[in-house]
Amino acid sequence: MRIAFVVQRYGAEIFGGAEQMCRLLAERLAEHHQIDVLTTCAKDYFTWKNEYPEGADRIRGVAVRRFACSQTRDIEAFGKYSAWIFSNPHGPQDEQEWLKRQGPWSPGLMDYVERHHGNYDVLVLFTYLYAPTVMAARIAPAKTILVPFAHDEPAMKLDIFRDLFARVGAIAWNTESERRFVNSLFDVRPIVEDVIGCGVDLPEGEAVAEGLEPPAPPPDGREKLPAHLDGAANVFRRRHRIYNPFVLFGGRIDPAKGCEELFEYFQSYVKEGGDATLMLMGAKLMPLPDDPHVRFAGLLPEEERLHALEAATVVVVPSPYESLSLLALESCAVGTPTLANARSEVLVEHCRRSHAGLFYANRWEFVEALKLLMRDAKLRASMGRNGKAYVNEHYRWNTVLAKYDRMFARLRGTSRDAQAPHEERPEPARTDPRPRRDHRDRGDHRRGGRNHGHRDGRDQRPRR
Repeated sequence: MRIAFVVQRYGAEIFGGAEQMCRLLAERLAEHHQIDVLTTCAKDYFTWKNEYPEGADRIRGVAVRRFACSQTRDIEAFGKYSAWIFSNPHGPQDEQEWLKRQGPWSPGLMDYVERHHGNYDVLVLFTYLYAPTVMAARIAPAKTILVPFAHDEPAMKLDIFRDLFARVGAIAWNTESERRFVNSLFDVRPIVEDVIGCGVDLPEGEAVAEGLEPPAPPPDGREKLPAHLDGAANVFRRRHRIYNPFVLFGGRIDPAKGCEELFEYFQSYVKEGGDATLMLMGAKLMPLPDDPHVRFAGLLPEEERLHALEAATVVVVPSPYESLSLLALESCAVGTPTLANARSEVLVEHCRRSHAGLFYANRWEFVEALKLLMRDAKLRASMGRNGKAYVNEHYRWNTVLAKYDRMFARLRGTSRDAQAPHEERPEPARTDPRPRRDHRDRGDHRRGGRNHGHRDGRDQRPRR
């Protein structure tokens, strides 16, 4: 199939959750499909300044076509307009103006999709929030898949997004929590839907599924290095000269990702006698505390980033707004337990389903949970095994790609049916006695669909 991915920005050095997932999916699906990524020339999501050259490019085997943004974003003016629109009565034109001011606004990108959408079997749109997604969904909704990355934020209350979720032909949810949240706001009735998420690579040689072969012995009969020297994790520790236990955060170092609160909570942990270093890797978008217990590794290559996750004692995920969290899944894949923000239902769901992490709702839960994880090696080892099994069952690439292939085929068939003359077809017999809402394809997201629930505040201890 020929498939177009529409995303607000794209590049090997961009590590935003949606953008990174888009790139990872594109690179793997390109092995069996013709993938075109349609995006802007922006690299910075604050201003949407044009930094990449306009035109065709090729990144890691994927065809990329970039279009210029016609304006940059004035953060202060946009903030004032957002405050007004979220708290005052307004009309459709006001929401369209909000979308334009938020950006990225690229008339060339929309014109290209309008003129060439007929050349593609499927359009896949990443993140509900931005103008390229909203505008592209209006062009060919019957063959459009939305990957929403939705979470509880004021923008979700705008009617322009209610229309978006009602319009698209298919939705690829990242988690069951995300699906429940959106359905609590809107009457969402896509033709096809499934909970898919993103694939995660297990470390080479890992044998966590029955029937997999154990790691091969060293070549040429070489003697294995001592445990304190061998392995990628120890290579990372030596390179960065960090030999004591450390807590790792990876991603945008940004107040919006919970980092300001993380610094405050970690300082409380140190004052309470905690003995660990907080290592930060990623793009620095805020000042860092002047604290000898806080280290900054910067932007790391993909391989070294995974080595850092493996070397860490605990990986902390402080963001209150997550719709998937690749950081949490990658830490599970390498066997490192997580400490997650309980205000994110998605992170709580990962912890509960995987039994591979704890979550905290306030400063003292953070301190006590981190103390427990740092001192209990057996608990960490057990969580590490649980995390690998969780990724192996739900987030292996072959599982994720198979789900997308089924969604492509189903959507392609229904979009062709919509264009063909209508004919009567007998409805298959149903064995499910529950009332039928519609004929959507729910894939296999009901597996493991236990009640994950919400915390009721009665138990303030760290949760497993």
